[in-house]
Amino acid sequence: MLGVGKTVLVGALAARMYYLQILEGDKYKTLADENRISLRLLPPPRGRIVDRFGEPMAVNQQNFRVLLVSEQARDVGATLDVLGEIIPLTDFDRQRVAREIRRKRSFMPVTVRENLTWEEMARIHVNAPDLPGIMIDEGLARAYPYGGDAAHVLGYVAAVSEAELTDDPLLDLPGFRIGKGGIEKEFDLALRGKGGNSQVEVNALGRVIRELSREEGEPGAEVQLTLDVRIQELASRQLGEESGSCVVMDVHTGEVLAYAVQPSFDPNAFNRGLTPDEWKELVSNPKLPLTNKPIAGQYAPGSTFKMVVALAALEAGVIRPEQTVFCPGHMSLGSARFHCWKKGGHGSMNMTDALKHSCDVYFYEVAKRLGIDRINEMARRFSFGEPTGVGLSGERGGVMPSRAWKQAALGQPWHQGETLIAGIGQGYVLSTPLQLAVMTARIANGGVAVSPVLTRHVAAGRALKERPPPKAPDLGVSRTALQVIQRGMWEVVNAPGGTARKVKLPEELGEMAGKTGTAQVRRITKAERDAGVIKNEDLPWERRDHALFVCYAPFDAPRYACAVVIEHGGGGSAVAAPIAAAVMAETLRLDPSRRKPGDPVAGTGDAPPPPSPEKDA
Repeated sequence: MLGVGKTVLVGALAARMYYLQILEGDKYKTLADENRISLRLLPPPRGRIVDRFGEPMAVNQQNFRVLLVSEQARDVGATLDVLGEIIPLTDFDRQRVAREIRRKRSFMPVTVRENLTWEEMARIHVNAPDLPGIMIDEGLARAYPYGGDAAHVLGYVAAVSEAELTDDPLLDLPGFRIGKGGIEKEFDLALRGKGGNSQVEVNALGRVIRELSREEGEPGAEVQLTLDVRIQELASRQLGEESGSCVVMDVHTGEVLAYAVQPSFDPNAFNRGLTPDEWKELVSNPKLPLTNKPIAGQYAPGSTFKMVVALAALEAGVIRPEQTVFCPGHMSLGSARFHCWKKGGHGSMNMTDALKHSCDVYFYEVAKRLGIDRINEMARRFSFGEPTGVGLSGERGGVMPSRAWKQAALGQPWHQGETLIAGIGQGYVLSTPLQLAVMTARIANGGVAVSPVLTRHVAAGRALKERPPPKAPDLGVSRTALQVIQRGMWEVVNAPGGTARKVKLPEELGEMAGKTGTAQVRRITKAERDAGVIKNEDLPWERRDHALFVCYAPFDAPRYACAVVIEHGGGGSAVAAPIAAAVMAETLRLDPSRRKPGDPVAGTGDAPPPPSPEKDA
């Protein structure tokens, strides 16, 4: 009986072993391998951002990081104290490390500091015997070679916040960065790339024993912009210490060649992590370096808006180009008096003269005959009152008032005096610098509704995803009316008495057409007016007028438009116009729409003159 019982038990054991090892062997082998082999995600290199000629504007550079493994450190606090004597460590760094150690297993490395310099890394290696648990890791970090010169268009990358987590496993990787503004944000998914993987052998506790295999990820796509970094740098330098922006665009394709903002910020600082003092300095600066002024800064366009009012008047037939209006220096409407910028007045002005001298009284009268709704209708054809669709988040549309707008927004009826003020680009009228550039381009190209474009193509591996040029419709404005406005803008720069006569281009570059603008940010009282003109430089910075200038060139074959807005800069002719003229002159010398870097420059005799664009393009 004992023998039979033993035989049964041994047979049952053998049958069970046969079942587990033979019949179910593959299954349990797979389960065992899954416990033994850990598959880990590897971050891919982020795609580059380059200018129109391939010049890198956002790249990846070698990044040395110092890591801490708590189980090897014996005393974490003492190790950090010693490390703090070798490289700078803030209280925030220590608190973050302590928080990460509590969240992770003791054998998992925790990042202490990133972006170490070569000297810092060398000091840590030399002192390695006194730093148990400390190791150096090498990775890639985002870098912006041109610093703040293109920060507002490129944006920056930073660590992923909890609100930004999605089902993308890359976002869970320690130290992974995503785009937080500008092109980095708009093309973040394409720039991220595809993660790789590493197979490592681990023990029962999950500790890595060795790496079995590695498959590198697919780098992110390369984004090519329409910017020319040479013009971008020049525009930033020309703005200097002023608070403002400069936009240059191709009047036929809409490609933006320069998108400069000052003051700016260093996007590299956001990647490494701002200190509290750096952040406080940025947010407390009254010149708002974090504001993307070409699309988010809203300003009264001032006299640069007079071209739109003149076009509306010609199209409506309320005045003829040769018809004159007498300017005695003011205009009365009821009991109110509306003043011209020139105290003694301009005398009799036709439309071309009024544009050349920027006569306010002429445009008060024209606006009075037009009415605000017809001004609104024409302004919207030239991009006012709605975003341009340039492709950057945070773009604002400005304000283009009408009777219906005021009733809906403020619950008040429209007054005729407000029409007069709108006729010189003041009052409720607000625009962005990019809208002013678009308006100028549409005037220059003969009334084609070109829209601004910042990207040329996105290249993913070998695949090139071209962005087809947008089909721009005609604005429906008569060529005759546009020629009158173009002639007036030419006289502003080139005729005696023009408000921008001092900024003519060098003769070899051709002629430029433009319009000055000075936008008040305060109301001038009767007492101030009776006492005489108060100079802008005598006022606090925040009470000074905004300075504006828009232009295009060459006049006989328009190719580029430029808009400059200087916050509280004073007069447009004195401050904004010289900046725009310098940028336009360099743009024409480089002529990026037709040449690549290194090609002969126009005016040297080594290159044929550029072809004229088709009149009906």
